[in-house]
Amino acid sequence: MRIVCAMSGGVDSSVAAALLVEAGHEVLGLTMRLYDATREPTGRAGTCCSPAEIDQARDACAVLGIQHYTVDERARFEGAVIDDFVRAYATGRTPNPCVRCNEHVKFGPLLARAQALGAAALATGHYARSEDGGLWRAVDDSKDQSYFLFAMGLPTLAGVRFPLGTWHKDQVREKARSLGLANADAPDSQELCFVGGGDHAAVVEARAAALGVDPGALAPGPILDEAGVEIGQHAGVHRVTVGQRRGLRVAGSEPRYVLRVLPEQRAVVVGDAAALQVDALELEDFRRLTALGEQATVRATVQVRHRGRPAPATIELDGARARVRFDEPIAGPSPGQAAVVYDGARVLGGGWIAG
Repeated sequence: MRIVCAMSGGVDSSVAAALLVEAGHEVLGLTMRLYDATREPTGRAGTCCSPAEIDQARDACAVLGIQHYTVDERARFEGAVIDDFVRAYATGRTPNPCVRCNEHVKFGPLLARAQALGAAALATGHYARSEDGGLWRAVDDSKDQSYFLFAMGLPTLAGVRFPLGTWHKDQVREKARSLGLANADAPDSQELCFVGGGDHAAVVEARAAALGVDPGALAPGPILDEAGVEIGQHAGVHRVTVGQRRGLRVAGSEPRYVLRVLPEQRAVVVGDAAALQVDALELEDFRRLTALGEQATVRATVQVRHRGRPAPATIELDGARARVRFDEPIAGPSPGQAAVVYDGARVLGGGWIAG
């Protein structure tokens, strides 16, 4: 069959395309141009879909003997991912741009493009499995990316393939070397593609005015203890996140963690590690990847961070909202982050932490 493979330029998507070619499919490589990199003369190799990575994707397609296309998704990416990122930080939330990108850019729109090209499916280099009509963790648990994929929805999932779902990373690199791919030993992406140097606050400050964000919302403000006493100053609510410990300039010798961000007051509340523990969460915009009822109560595990340990919990579903009650308290995650519900290795669904 004809399959479009989304190629970021990294080794994973290149090997995914190679496996499809070896399986006898007609493969087309498709790379997205996601952000304006005209001010990045070095191309920042190693970030998803950077100019340097686009060149690597093109080179990989040449080695594999398949056609390569580049599509301009900068406008969609800016609106759905970067602007969402800026608004979230400006309102005291911690966004998850990779989930938003997968939701709004990488899957639905790319699958539509693939179908317009006569393709039967869209493939990516994500470490995850699509089996029995559902989404499952990858065999290589250390590289599993299912946490980032829950928001695509069942209709899109039905048209997506993950060739690396049963592979381990060292196998992927060895396969790339055997194929003569130049990116066989390229480092994995470690930072957000549109955040140069890892300074997310600079992105927020540069884009906030264009989105109508009050400049005062990003101004310094008080750091309060749990009793409401000011014990320090922060540099802006967009520069802190719940659970943060480092970088807080507060009085006292005991470690303090960010417990809450209060954007209306431009204040941050801190406390000790015990105060960071929570036994329940409210989720909004919950997406189902299985036949869960609109109103249902399920026993499952919930993962609130990409590398976090899934925690046993009872989940009470009510339409697009859910309440999670953990068996034992967990370190409180940040409002705006994703919480993904698993039944063993299968993804049941997920939503965004309210607050």
